[in-house]
Amino acid sequence: MSAWSPTVEGFRTIFRRPALSLAEISWRWSFGAAGCFVAAFTFFEYLDTLPVSNRDLFLLRSGAPAFVSRALAHILRGSGFRVLLATFIVLAALALLWIVIASLGRAATLPPLLESIRLRARASAEQDSSEDPSTKVTGDKRTHPVRSLAGLHFLRVAVFGLALFALAGAAFAASLLSPNDDPHPGLAFFFFLLLAMVIFLILTSLNWLLSLATLFIVRDRQDSLGAISAAMDLCRDRLGAVSAVGTWFGLAHLTFFVIASSVVGFPLSLLHLVPPGVVLLGVLLVTLLYLAAADALYIGRLAGYAAILEAPPTPVQTLPLVDAYVPYPPFFASERAFAGSGSQNATAKSAEVAVDQTELILSDTAEPSASLEKAAETLPPPRSES
Repeated sequence: MSAWSPTVEGFRTIFRRPALSLAEISWRWSFGAAGCFVAAFTFFEYLDTLPVSNRDLFLLRSGAPAFVSRALAHILRGSGFRVLLATFIVLAALALLWIVIASLGRAATLPPLLESIRLRARASAEQDSSEDPSTKVTGDKRTHPVRSLAGLHFLRVAVFGLALFALAGAAFAASLLSPNDDPHPGLAFFFFLLLAMVIFLILTSLNWLLSLATLFIVRDRQDSLGAISAAMDLCRDRLGAVSAVGTWFGLAHLTFFVIASSVVGFPLSLLHLVPPGVVLLGVLLVTLLYLAAADALYIGRLAGYAAILEAPPTPVQTLPLVDAYVPYPPFFASERAFAGSGSQNATAKSAEVAVDQTELILSDTAEPSASLEKAAETLPPPRSES
């Protein structure tokens, strides 16, 4: 059997099955386009609700920073509640849209991904598909994957919402360290940054665990909570393999981010030589290429985790049996082995008696005492010293 590497299988899936990456990009970018459209529509609708007088227009057209800021303050006065209400409605709508699109998209991409990894595992193990134990479904077949995926993505949205509330709480706690009568802005900022880092680490860990749980929903027909439990069991039992896959794909993602950050600086450096529209188009193109690479790496990482689950069984190597000899008469030897023949050669030959593999002392039966008694009856009587 050839060596089975989950990380290699993940990268192999990206290049051998590009349709999976295209499907991932399609549903993710569909949500992104819909989100941008909803956000832009809400922004322009909000601008239509702002009252602008002739005096405000005059101050805005003056171009003086003091007059422009005064006009904007007058225009935006009293609109804070509408901004909060519009933001809440838009975020709620986008969260609901994300749950629906992500559930449908993951239900469409994971089955062919798992099937591809299973075929690779069968080819690596060189066994028949009917003997493949990985195709067995261990969960409830009545559990619909889209419904369980929707519950799992609802938990992901809830985690992000709690993270936003936690950031607001961290900002409020940091403001208590810098009151108006005794300000300490540096200490407050450091404390907020520390809390934000802790919140970010918890958020990314929970989001990663929930994304891993989607494999068990599609593969084993688990419900949302059962899939989370199965993902935690996988991390506990195969921590090394899971960490290796996450580390290699994380390094690949970081490499693409560094390359994209370096390339995007090239069109920005030409801002004084080319029209701003061309520069904006170049930056947008580099950003889209980076996002496409990130989505493809996400599919590859899921394929690596699936390769851990669908790994072919390791063959058991058996050693050949050899005859074992002892330099002294065994306990269960016959009377003839104990009775001396009068010659030294015969005694040495009887001493080299092979261990009988059929003796009950080597078995796991529950009746060794009767065998011992029967064997003891065959022993010769002890010799008298007189």
